[in-house]
Amino acid sequence: MNIVDVIRTLAGFAWLAAIGLGILAAVRASRHQTAKGSSSSALILIIVATLLAVLGSGLVYVESNERGVVKTVRAGGVRPVALEPGLHWILPIVEQVVNYSISNQTYTMSFLPEQGPDSAEDSIRARTKDGQEVIIDGTVIYRIDPAKVVQLHISWQENYEAGIVRPETRGAIRDAVAQYGVEEVVSTKREEMVQIITDELAQSLSDNNLELLDFILRDIHFSEEYAAAVEQKQIAEQQALQAKLVVEQKKQEAEQARQEAQGLADAAVIAARGEAEAILIQAQAEAEANRLLAESLTPALLQYQYILKLSPGVQTIFIPSDNQFILPLPDTSNPQITP
Repeated sequence: MNIVDVIRTLAGFAWLAAIGLGILAAVRASRHQTAKGSSSSALILIIVATLLAVLGSGLVYVESNERGVVKTVRAGGVRPVALEPGLHWILPIVEQVVNYSISNQTYTMSFLPEQGPDSAEDSIRARTKDGQEVIIDGTVIYRIDPAKVVQLHISWQENYEAGIVRPETRGAIRDAVAQYGVEEVVSTKREEMVQIITDELAQSLSDNNLELLDFILRDIHFSEEYAAAVEQKQIAEQQALQAKLVVEQKKQEAEQARQEAQGLADAAVIAARGEAEAILIQAQAEAEANRLLAESLTPALLQYQYILKLSPGVQTIFIPSDNQFILPLPDTSNPQITP
């Protein structure tokens, strides 16, 4: 409660008291009782109440988040400058103040009635570049330009929301949606479209003494026909994806089988190679053994072995084949038998 409200409240009480004293004085006069004191008090209260009423009707208080537009009966209809926050004096009866809030205001247009200001479905129906109808929910956050309150009052008075905010927002949304296809509106170009709406709406509100703070694209709905078409498309895409997954699975199974077969074949090759190498190594070892044996079997040794086979009791002396001397042979005519 500000000081103006206090003065007006006091004026009300003074009038009530003056009326009460006036009634009391009338009752006493009807009973032939003196009413001089009551009459004097009532007169004083009437004067005080009148002064307070005049003072209260001439004083106006503008809150910190408001601007006051003074309407007057003089030429022009309004004062050219709005009242700033604080206490002000106006001419009673001939002037009147209309306060406008300059705080942030929100206006929502939604498919859900409870979200809008009128408790009714108020979403925006627009058509895309490819002729599809979309239903858009949006919220505008704005405020009155403090420096242009008087101009706003002259043009729209208190009907600026219905006369400016709502139609300008709906027009900007329809203009932006018409530039894109439905797929772009829903996904790829959504942010770009929102920026176009914001820029156009900011300009149109500024031209009408309002400031746009933000535009929020809340949701996008589709017509029943398009929603059914989208659902069928999604089903077809899911089926195609499922078929693709089956094909990929079959390919993976075939590749796995091929790899297993390749593994078995590689294992068989490795086993065969190992067996062949083992055989080769054995053959090489046998060949080496035969070579060494062949190198050890000299003609002299073969003759010696031959002689031993023929006469096991014959004593033999080997003489090199290139020796030119005849060595004396041991006497074998009378062999000594040692007991």
